[in-house]
Amino acid sequence: MEAYKDTPSASAPQKKKWSKGKVKDKAQHAVVLEKSTAEKLNKDVQSYRLITVATLVDRLKINGSLARQALADLEERGVIKKVVGHHDLGIYTRAVAAE
Repeated sequence: MEAYKDTPSASAPQKKKWSKGKVKDKAQHAVVLEKSTAEKLNKDVQSYRLITVATLVDRLKINGSLARQALADLEERGVIKKVVGHHDLGIYTRAVAAE
């Protein structure tokens, strides 16, 4: 007699085991603006053409909420000016003295 096709045999392919994926290290960003970071913020931001929360977080290794407060402070002092004022993403640029 012929063997049943339903029964799994020893030569049947094994079920694929999915990998867990790569785990990204959790970033340890500053929550409080320290003196060295504040000096770097005031000095370097004036040379950036595009300034967003993400650029400050990436370059200065600060928290997102701290970056938002820093941007608001810099805009208030006139160091940077807002280009796009959306509730999700504020896009700023350096304030040019000629204007």
